[in-house]
Amino acid sequence: MVIIGTALLAACYLLGTVLGDLLGVLIGVKANVGGVGIAMILLVAAQHYLRDRGWLSPVSEKGITFWAAMYIPVVVAMASTQNVLVAFKSGPVALLAAAGSVVICACVISLINRTIQRRNGFAVWQGESLDGEPTA
Repeated sequence: MVIIGTALLAACYLLGTVLGDLLGVLIGVKANVGGVGIAMILLVAAQHYLRDRGWLSPVSEKGITFWAAMYIPVVVAMASTQNVLVAFKSGPVALLAAAGSVVICACVISLINRTIQRRNGFAVWQGESLDGEPTA
């Protein structure tokens, strides 16, 4: 049922918000730090946990998958409401953090791709399937 996906999303979002606020307090920032991202991780982990235990019907799993797919546009919409001009006026720290996160993400993606390629003997980015056959 889609309602179970909605309830799980709500629970994960509330827990993620609380943990994000707690993280903000711990590092001395008066803001929610990563609460939405924490909530998404919790949603994915909860879905896998419930599926592995056999507590998740296929219909309920479809509801959770639907909300997980809808979550990314919601995060983008929430991020677009942040005040970018204030971040730029506050100094170069915002620019350095943005550039640093882009570089770190690119390095991690490259590392993951190389690890998968070495472990399985195929390159996903070159269009090979899991059995080594070229994909169309």
